[in-house]
Amino acid sequence: MALSALTLFITTFFFVSITPGMCMTLAMTLGMTIGVRRTLWMMLGELIGVGLVVVLTIIGAAALMLQYPALFTALKWGGGAYLLYLGIQLWRSKGKMAIKCDTPEGYEASPGSLLSQGFITAVANPKGWAFFIALLPPFIDNTQPLLQQSLVIITIILSMEFLSLLGYASGGKALSHILRHRSNVRLMNRIAGTLMMGVSVWLALG
Repeated sequence: MALSALTLFITTFFFVSITPGMCMTLAMTLGMTIGVRRTLWMMLGELIGVGLVVVLTIIGAAALMLQYPALFTALKWGGGAYLLYLGIQLWRSKGKMAIKCDTPEGYEASPGSLLSQGFITAVANPKGWAFFIALLPPFIDNTQPLLQQSLVIITIILSMEFLSLLGYASGGKALSHILRHRSNVRLMNRIAGTLMMGVSVWLALG
């Protein structure tokens, strides 16, 4: 990739990455309820999912998704339903991710469940697929080795995505500190639950 194209790609994806979306909202929600350190598991799943989407887009396998719309729809609705369930639990101050009055964080959320949330949210996001399908081809030079270009593109995308996720999760954590009083715990859970339910609807109907 030429230097000019690389600079344009970095600039373009930087602004796209920091724009609020499903994954960023999820990161902020989890940062608020379980803390940044635990949210890293969700970030790992999200980065794996984004990396997979990028790889499939580059090799042209994204076209296969268009041939099996029922499978893709089932994945979207399944992921959306799971996030909706978690959002309802948060709203009711119940479940593994809810903030408890006697504990600073919801430590019960397992790494596996957090990782799967991030992965499903990234892979089942139709807007993510559409974005990469539209964005990546113009930056791929057919006269240059595809493997080297792919590694550069994936490294840039995942690095910026991680920094953005980390920023949103940290923002959620900061908000939790502001509201962290016994009388505000239910309010925090309801804010987080509303955001989670919003992500679920966004995912299922996107």
